Amino acid sequence: MRSLAVAGALVAACAASAVQAQATSPSTAPDPVRIMVSRLNLESYKNTLRGLAQFGDRRQGTARNRAALDWIEAQLKKYGCTNTERITYEYDGRQIQNDSTRRVDSLARAAKGLAPLPPRGGRGGGRGARPEPDSSGIRYDRNGNIIKGNVGRTGVNMDPMLQPDTAIRRLDAEPDTPGKRQDVYCTKIGTTHPDEMYIIGGHMDGHGYNQAVNDDGSGTALVMELARVFSSPDVVTDRSIRFVLWNNEETGLNGAHAYVDQRKDLQGVENPKGSGKYPEPKWLGMVQHDMMMWDHGAPGPDGKVSPVQRREADVNIEFAGASKFADSSAKMAWFFRRSNDKYATNYPAAVGDRMSNTDSDPFKDLTATLSLRENERLAQTGNGWNPTWHQPTDVLSTFSDDDYRLGLNAAQTTLSAIAQLTGARLK
Repeated sequence: MRSLAVAGALVAACAASAVQAQATSPSTAPDPVRIMVSRLNLESYKNTLRGLAQFGDRRQGTARNRAALDWIEAQLKKYGCTNTERITYEYDGRQIQNDSTRRVDSLARAAKGLAPLPPRGGRGGGRGARPEPDSSGIRYDRNGNIIKGNVGRTGVNMDPMLQPDTAIRRLDAEPDTPGKRQDVYCTKIGTTHPDEMYIIGGHMDGHGYNQAVNDDGSGTALVMELARVFSSPDVVTDRSIRFVLWNNEETGLNGAHAYVDQRKDLQGVENPKGSGKYPEPKWLGMVQHDMMMWDHGAPGPDGKVSPVQRREADVNIEFAGASKFADSSAKMAWFFRRSNDKYATNYPAAVGDRMSNTDSDPFKDLTATLSLRENERLAQTGNGWNPTWHQPTDVLSTFSDDDYRLGLNAAQTTLSAIAQLTGARLK
C-alpha cells in the first residue's frame, strides 16, 4: 500500500508543478528549473572534486577520512546549508588486513567470544581474473548468469606500491582502524511540507590507493553541488531535501545501513510536538550517485577499454525491479529520464531495473529508490567496463573534460527532477 501511496505522491507532485508552471502564465516566462540547472557548471564541479582529492582515497577509519568529513561539512555550511548533522555508528572491521592487524583483531574477537577470522586469501594488489568459458564457450558470473559480450578484469588494488605518484602513496599510507564512524548531512527545509523529503546521496569513502575521484568523489561532488544550488537564498522548495554523504560504502554500505537503522522509525514525527519541526521528514524517495564519469564502452577482445569516452555515453538511472517499491521507483526513474531530456545539456539518460551494490540498497524496500551511474552496475561495471575502478588510476589526471561533463549532466538530471518533485521556485 505504501508503494502505491508514494507513486501517487510522485504523480501529484509532478502534476502540481505543471499546473504551477501554467499558472505563471506566458510560455515566455523564465523557467525556474532551467535557471537553477544553469547554476551548475563544469569548473565548479571540478573544483569540488579537486577539494575531495586532496584527502587521497578517503579510506574509512583513517585521519584523512575524518578530515574529508570536516571539509565537506565546512563546504556545505559555506554554501548556506548550515543545519549540518552527523550520524555516528561503530565499525569494528578492517578494510586492509595484514598479519599484524589480524593478530590484534583475532585477540579482540576472542576476548568477545567471537569466532576467529577466516584464513586470508592470496596477496592483494592484482586484478580479478576474467571468467573462463565452459566447454560450450559460455561464461557465467558468480550468480550463475550468462555473461554476454567481451569482459575485462576487475578487482581491488591492495598494493600501495602500485600507485606511481609518491605524494598520493604517502597520503594513503595510514591503514584503517576499527572504531567510531560518521556520515554528514544537511537539509533544505520545505516551506509547505517540511514533514516530507527526498534524500540525495553519494559515498565519500574510497578504496584502492588513489584519489577516489570517480568512486565516489564524482557522486560526492555532485551531491555537494546540488546542496550549493538548492541552498541559494532565492531558492524555495515546498518539500524538504536532504543531502547525505555516506561513509563505509566500500566495506558493505555500513553508513547507509546505520542511517536507515537509526532514522527509519522517526519519519514524519514532529519534535518537539507543536514546533513544526521534523528531524526526519517522511521519505518520498532516495536517489544515490555512485561513479558518474567513466563511460568508455565495453572491453575489446583483449579485455582492454578505450581511453576515450564513447560517443554513445549516457547517464544510467537504475531501480531495483524486485524491491517492494519497484512500481513507484520505476515511475520516478522515467520521470528522471524525462527531466534529462528537457534539462541536461550533453548526454542522454537510460533506465534499467537492476539497481545493486550501492547505498540505495538499504532504502529500496522502504521508499522509492534510484541509483544514478555512469554504467549499469551489474552488466557493465561488474564486467570490467571501468579499468579505473578501485585501481591506482582513479586520480584527477586520468579523466578528461568529457568525463567530468558526464558527471555534470547527471547533476543536471537529478537537480531538474528533484526541483520539480519538491516544487522548487525562485523568490
